[in-house]
Amino acid sequence: MFPANFGYVAARSVEEATELLAKYGEEAKLLAGGHSLIPAMKLRLASPRHLIDLGRVPGLSGIKVDGETLSIGALTVHADVASSDLARHRLPGLAEAASVIGDVQVRNRGTIGGSVAHADPAADFPVILTALDASFVLQGRFGRRTVAAPDFFLDFYTTALAPDEVLTEIRVPLPSSGSGTAYAKLPHPASGYVVVSAAALVVRDPSGRCVSAAVAIGGMGSRPQRAAATEASLHGQPLTPEVIAAAAAKASEGTDPESDLYASADYKRHIATVYARQAIETAASRK
Repeated sequence: MFPANFGYVAARSVEEATELLAKYGEEAKLLAGGHSLIPAMKLRLASPRHLIDLGRVPGLSGIKVDGETLSIGALTVHADVASSDLARHRLPGLAEAASVIGDVQVRNRGTIGGSVAHADPAADFPVILTALDASFVLQGRFGRRTVAAPDFFLDFYTTALAPDEVLTEIRVPLPSSGSGTAYAKLPHPASGYVVVSAAALVVRDPSGRCVSAAVAIGGMGSRPQRAAATEASLHGQPLTPEVIAAAAAKASEGTDPESDLYASADYKRHIATVYARQAIETAASRK
C-alpha cells in the first residue's frame, strides 16, 4: 500500500523542528529512522500531512560519557549502540537489547530516539532503559526538560513528549562497581518483537549479597513495568540460584498481560518469571 499524500521538510536544527511542530500541530510527525512511522503510513494507520525529517540535524547522534552518565544522541542507530565499546563494557544489558532489535536493516537504520518516542509495548529499548533508570531530554520552543523513564512511558504508544517537543538525548546513569546489567527476551518468531522481556540491574557488595536490584518486565501491559516484588526479594540476600529463582517467581505480580494468537496471558506470566530469572542471573554474574 501507499501512504496518503504528505509534505516533507528536512529540519536543519532542533529549534527549527520545534517551530515546525508548533506551526503544523497535530498534522505533523517527526521522522527519525522511519521504521515505525513509514509502515504505519503505508497501512494508513497514520496519515500526517507534514513530515519533519530530523536526519540532517547536527549533534543528535553519538555515544559519550558525561560525568557519571552515558549520553546517547536520539538519532543514534541501534547498531551503533550494540557495537559501542562504552555500552558493551559499562552497560552490557543495553548493548544486548540493541543487538536483538529487528534485523540487520532495522538495526542500521532505526534510531534509539525513534524507538523510545514510539513507545511500542513490544519494543526492547523501553524495557532496558526503565531498569537502568534512564532519563530523556526533551526540547521545546521554550526550553529543555528532563523526564525520568517511569514518568516518560505513559501508555500504549504514549509518552510524556509534548506536541511541540523533540527528544534529543537519552541519559543513562553509569552503574557503580560491583554492578551488572542484562537483557533477555522471548521474541515473536515472525516479527522479532517482544512477547515477554526482562531487564536487570544488580548491585552486589564484596560478599556477594545484593545491595540493590532493578528489574523491568516488557510485554506484560501497556508500558514497561518494574517488578517491585522481585526487587524487594533480592535486596540484602545472597545471590544464590535459589534466591534468584524465588525472586524471579514474583516477576509477573501486578502485571496485566493480554492473550493473543501466539501466547495466552497465563503463558506470558510464566515466561516473565523465566526471563526475569535469566536476566538476574546474567546481571549477577557480571562485574
